[in-house]
This record gives sequence, C-alpha cells and structure tokens, in this order.
Amino acid sequence: MSHASNMPCQSNPELLTELFNLLQPHLAELDDFLKKQIGSFEEEIRDHVAYCIDTSGKRIRPSLIFFSGWAGDKIVSERLVKLAAVIETVHLATLVHDDIMDEADIRRNRPTVAKIHGNSTAVLLGDALFSHAVYLATQFPTSEVSERVAIAMRNVCTGEILQTMQRGDPDISLATYRRIIDLKTAELFQVACFLGARLADRPEDYVQAVGKFGRHLGIAYQIYDDLTDLIGSEEKIGKTLGTDIATGKPTLPIILLREKLDDEEEARLRQTLSGECDADIDFWLSKLSETGVVSNVREAIFQEIEKARGSLAPFSGSRDVELLHTLSELLWNQVDALQSHRVTV
Repeated sequence: MSHASNMPCQSNPELLTELFNLLQPHLAELDDFLKKQIGSFEEEIRDHVAYCIDTSGKRIRPSLIFFSGWAGDKIVSERLVKLAAVIETVHLATLVHDDIMDEADIRRNRPTVAKIHGNSTAVLLGDALFSHAVYLATQFPTSEVSERVAIAMRNVCTGEILQTMQRGDPDISLATYRRIIDLKTAELFQVACFLGARLADRPEDYVQAVGKFGRHLGIAYQIYDDLTDLIGSEEKIGKTLGTDIATGKPTLPIILLREKLDDEEEARLRQTLSGECDADIDFWLSKLSETGVVSNVREAIFQEIEKARGSLAPFSGSRDVELLHTLSELLWNQVDALQSHRVTV
C-alpha cells in the first residue's frame, strides 16, 4: 500500500489558497526588503541582481522561516523577514551557479543568467549574492545567525562540489547521492527552520526538532526536484528538464533504474551518463515507468516527509507545527500529482 494513503490530503488549490493568504503579508515584506538590497550593489551590476531577485520563485525556504517562528496570523516579524532575505539570497546564488553546471537555458520560465551573460559573469554574480547574504547575516545582534549561515553556505558548496566530482560516474552509490543532497539542499532547509525558531525565541527542544523537520523536508524536496527533472512538465516547472541525464548527473531515479535494467540497457545507461552517447530522454522515461522506479522514488519522498512530521510529534497542536504540516502536505500532494505526468511516453 502506498504511504500516500496514510496521510490526510486536501486538494492543491485549497492548500495553496490557505498558505498564500497566511504568507502574503510576510512575502510582500520580504520582496520589498530584497528589492531595496539592489541599491547596495555597485551600479554596474544592479540590473543583473534585479534579474535574479524577482518575485516568481516559490519562496519555500522563507516560508519555512516564517512558519517555524510564527508569531500570529497577522503579525509580521522584521527579524524573520531579514533572515528570510539572507536565506533566499543564498538560495538565489546557488541557482545562478547550478544553471551553469547543469548547462540550463531556462529558469522560472526565463533565460538563465548564464544564457544571457555567459558563465563567467554568472559565476561572479553568484559570488556577489553570496557575499551580500553574509553581510546581511552580520546585521543581527547574535553572531549565531552569521555563523550558521556561513556554515550552511560552506556545506551547500561542498555538496555541489561532490556532485560535480560525481558527474559522469555511472557507479555512484545511494549513500553518496544522499550525502550530496543532504549538503546541497537539506542543509539550507534545516538552517531556515532552526534560525526561524531561534529568532522567535522558541524553546531549545523545539528549535532542535524543527531543524530536523527542515532537514528531512529538504531531502524530500530534492528527491522530488530530481524526479521532476525527468517526468515533470517543463511549462509547469519553469526550467529546462532532462538536464540530469544529459549532463551525467546520477540522481535517485537513475540510481534505482540502474539496478533494474538488463545487461544491454545498463551498459547503454552507463554510456549515456559517462557522455559516450547522447541521452535519449524519451527512452529512459519509458524505462522509468516500465520498471516501477517512479513509484519507488515517490515512496522514498513520502518516507522523508513522514520523518519530517514525526520530528515535530512532541509539539503537535501548536500553530507553528500545524502550518509546517500544511506545507509538508502540499509537497506530498505535488508528489502524488506526478503520478500522471510524462511517465507514459
């Protein structure tokens, strides 16, 4: 039986409406704060920064911050808005760099910075965004914010380095893959939840628990993102799809598929990942469906979401936990919806 049957679900429109209504004043303040930061950069690159700091992103990490330190349905915390700006700026920097390494042309339904200005400019622009995030982090009265943000940035970069080192390696282990996504994605989810609760003066046991929630949710989200690269809709996702196979980046769907192919197909997959032959995306999509890998990956995501929710079980009944559960439920439903996407090519 699918794990999905164990979780109460609402329809996506209901969840989206609830979350948007609650977050709208917080995200509006965040967007205003981010736009004001453009003037802090040198005049020559302000247009480049403005292109990165748009309002079309999902703002998942800021949402985790606001919910982890929720002060009330109509109360916007300035500290949490500034923290959200720090974490979102770090995230934007990683996206600029990711698009270079993935050779992606589209991000959020627009050409990537690398596509418009070239890789060299994109690398340095990402670095400038990282630097500004550190600067903002130093503006808090406690050094814990800048310390944890700096460590998170180092770990995110380490995860990306490890992933780059594994490109083209058809023998990457599941343990290595999980180590990579823990560093490059889950780390920022964890620090968002942890610091959101910390700056809201929550009890230490809750701060630690919500950090664990963020880490498991981050792992779930990255696996989901890796799955959408293969079976998502480019129009809906808003970015170039199929780049993982094309650039030799083994992810969970590919690792699991590798174990289910016959010798000839496995050899073909190895050649694809190592760059010895072109990636036939439609062929590999059909294999993902035929072998049941899509269902296996979906179950792996559900398990991480359940672990995330379990970490907050001792605090059930609080408004913070209720909102975080709602956010995790939205991801759960998005994963469920992938069942009908592009797996019948």
